[in-house]
Amino acid sequence: MTKTATIQARIDPKLKEKADVILHHIGLNASQAVNAFYAQIVLHNGLPFELKMPNEKTINAMNELEQDRGDTFVSFEEMLKDAEKKSA
Repeated sequence: MTKTATIQARIDPKLKEKADVILHHIGLNASQAVNAFYAQIVLHNGLPFELKMPNEKTINAMNELEQDRGDTFVSFEEMLKDAEKKSA
């Protein structure tokens, strides 16, 4: 299949830089990633993931992580024990 269509998109330079590093590690360039994304859109007959507004608890957790705060755990079991403790 000859690729002749062009897409132009404006995105945050820092976002692009971070994504490019990840793509490089998995062996893709931006064009290949966009082609894969479009193929998934066709396959799913829509976006290949759910879009929804995060709830307040999720927003607070995201803010904590952005500020290098938040809980970290050595193991999954440790995280479960902490969750059980907080829900009691």
